[in-house]
Amino acid sequence: MKDKLFKNALERGENPCPPIWMMRQAGRYQSSYMAMKQDWSFEQMCKLPRLASDVAMLPIDEFDFDVAILFSDILFHLEGLGLPLKFNPGPKFEWNLDEDNWVDYKDVEKALKFLDFQSKALEQTRDRLPHKKGLVGFVGGPWTILNYAIGDKQISNDFRHKYLKNVIVPLLKESIKKQIEAGADCVMIFDSGLSNINKSYFDKEYSVLLKQLADVGNTAYYSRTLPYNSLNKVIDLNFAGIGVDSTVDLNKTLKKVDTGFVQGNFDETLLLQDSETLEKEIQKWLETIEDPTGWVCGLGHGILKTTPPKNVKLFIETVRNHYS
Repeated sequence: MKDKLFKNALERGENPCPPIWMMRQAGRYQSSYMAMKQDWSFEQMCKLPRLASDVAMLPIDEFDFDVAILFSDILFHLEGLGLPLKFNPGPKFEWNLDEDNWVDYKDVEKALKFLDFQSKALEQTRDRLPHKKGLVGFVGGPWTILNYAIGDKQISNDFRHKYLKNVIVPLLKESIKKQIEAGADCVMIFDSGLSNINKSYFDKEYSVLLKQLADVGNTAYYSRTLPYNSLNKVIDLNFAGIGVDSTVDLNKTLKKVDTGFVQGNFDETLLLQDSETLEKEIQKWLETIEDPTGWVCGLGHGILKTTPPKNVKLFIETVRNHYS
């Protein structure tokens, strides 16, 4: 499996070069993506499996990333539960979840059936990928998803936990299983909406819910800014991978994580610089990496829409040349 770089990282094996993928690697910075947007809406590009697969393959074909990512949105799980969702251009629910209407939005089986388009998109992408490339699916983090569901409504902490425990987490567990069955090597949990979570709740109850997702297997976790210095708590949950932003010490994290990969964490804003400066920044960053075993090379967050595509190419070339 020497040529399957992402699989090796997932299994904490040695690699001649770390696999490279970036959050939002398919998106608005690409002219090919914007050309598709002329003919199709964002929803169509997500929900029509062939189109979603086409979009997922764009950065593979253009930049030769080592991993393709499901093209979708974290909020479709809520739409599957029945909350009416529109994109114009950003996501907006016609109304939000509350303690009176929640009984109308708890049918996990209905939501899973609705999400079949994600499985089909993954299957089609897997069929098109070269065998050495990895494939990643994703879901939103439970707290992040619930924040979108309730909007600015005031709800009790008891209700919040009950809905997370009885609806959101069971839905995410089954969704992760379906994505892995459809061909994903790993499913990322994107949970960057934690700014309003209580430390005591995170430590005592939310981490228990996250553990349920970790125990599904081949599940990784990313939060742009984990609250309360809780990275160690997340590491202890034994996810198959951890994504970290550019504020985190990558070497210390690689040493702390015994199994699975650590993904990150070049500052995405540096990709906006001129090529000469950027190459120096990448080289300086690479020279700080002590042991790349288990490392998945990428950014601290998603590619910014104003990123020059030539700088993405330069990043990949510089990393591969460094390890050649």
